[in-house]
Amino acid sequence: MKQAVSEPALDWTDRVLELDVGPVAHGGHCVARHEGRVVFVRHALPGERVLAVVVEDAGGGFCRADAVAVREAAPRRVPAPCVWARAGGCGGCDFQHADPALQRELKATVLAEQLRRLAGIERAVEVEELPGGALGWRHRVRLAVDADGRAGLRAHRSHDVLPIADCPITPAGALPPVLEQHFAPGGEVEVVVDADGTTHFDSTAHVGGGPAVQRAAGREWLLSPGVFWQVHPALPDALSSVVAEWAAAPSGGVAWDLYGGVGLFAAVLAGQVGPDGEVVVVESSARAVADGRAALADLPQVGWRIGRVERVLPTLEGRPDVVVADPPRRGLGRELVEALCARGPGRVVHVACDPAALARDLALFAARGYRLAELRAFDAFPMTHHFESVALLTP
Repeated sequence: MKQAVSEPALDWTDRVLELDVGPVAHGGHCVARHEGRVVFVRHALPGERVLAVVVEDAGGGFCRADAVAVREAAPRRVPAPCVWARAGGCGGCDFQHADPALQRELKATVLAEQLRRLAGIERAVEVEELPGGALGWRHRVRLAVDADGRAGLRAHRSHDVLPIADCPITPAGALPPVLEQHFAPGGEVEVVVDADGTTHFDSTAHVGGGPAVQRAAGREWLLSPGVFWQVHPALPDALSSVVAEWAAAPSGGVAWDLYGGVGLFAAVLAGQVGPDGEVVVVESSARAVADGRAALADLPQVGWRIGRVERVLPTLEGRPDVVVADPPRRGLGRELVEALCARGPGRVVHVACDPAALARDLALFAARGYRLAELRAFDAFPMTHHFESVALLTP
């Protein structure tokens, strides 16, 4: 009996393709098709004709490519302000070759497509511009350190560390003094520019500048190294404003702030429930809780629980009037959505940094009787494919 001979795995790596570029897709690339396969193309725009080199091919129905030459350019293509925003370059920025207004339109297209495909929601969306422009906004950046102790940024989908001299999406002058230093090979360095303009950086061998000062929602925080704060300086106030409007926690009521960090949203909720109400913050980082307790020491109605949300939630008592949740990129997921819906909150304000995860969560909420009442999105990460969304869910 003859054995079937398996076909060799298809591999187009390093092959140069001439492609007609189709729509934008989630992940910072556009979709093209060639010889029956899908090609995800970076550094291209919808409607363009490009030459692209295949950089990754696992042999399935798709491969990944970088545009290396533009035969027919889109009308709103612009020169990238950074030399590393190119094929084989930095993995941080996806859309430097598009004007900022077009970037927001591309992100809105992605959000609408994810809502339609994953949640069955047809909705026109807008990704709103934040103050400050498309450059110099990134006030927190994590650098990688190469084998020689030099800090830099990683290449796209690679562990290679690029020898950058600066980064135009970070505040002017913040990175060069850090990049001139040497660090423990193979480590990481987090650089933070705080609300006072002071640059802090820390690695395994160095912590510089003391606690970072951050301000939002009319309050001030002093943050320890490594404690999370949004990278765009305008985003905390933007999100706090939306939470204040949509949470509408009643005086004397109960609010839960899940993945609460240092209590940015808890401060807003505390003002709504007042001294006779209760705000419960659930956060897994002990350092974040310590910094939050210090910043919100004048708000005794705020209580703190240290631990993973999925473990702490079953121990919380009663029915909250409102829940604010700001989960990591993967979203809430089925277990948490079902646990929340079982408690019957009057409102859920869902903050999300990934549109696909948000859409999946919205579908789960819909299955449990909660509808999408409001939706806003903010371009908190210009030049990249990332953005922030906020959804209001009501029974």
